[in-house]
Amino acid sequence: MSEIDQKLDASGLTCPMPLLKAKQALNGMDSGLVLEVVCTDPSSVRDFEVFSNQSGHELLKSSAADGVYCYWLRKA
Repeated sequence: MSEIDQKLDASGLTCPMPLLKAKQALNGMDSGLVLEVVCTDPSSVRDFEVFSNQSGHELLKSSAADGVYCYWLRKA
């Protein structure tokens, strides 16, 4: 698994804010770098899957534990 290049804590934010913050972070990153997003919004699971498919950014990891959702995205 890749190393994380940048981490975004979107805990406490509700849809669509975790995804919007992730998009902003990815826009400022170079291609191939990995962004970790941590959030607490259960609807983020579907949001990040759809975003990955539509944007071309690779969803390397998606996990959930105790109401915390974690995603690793590699910038396209």
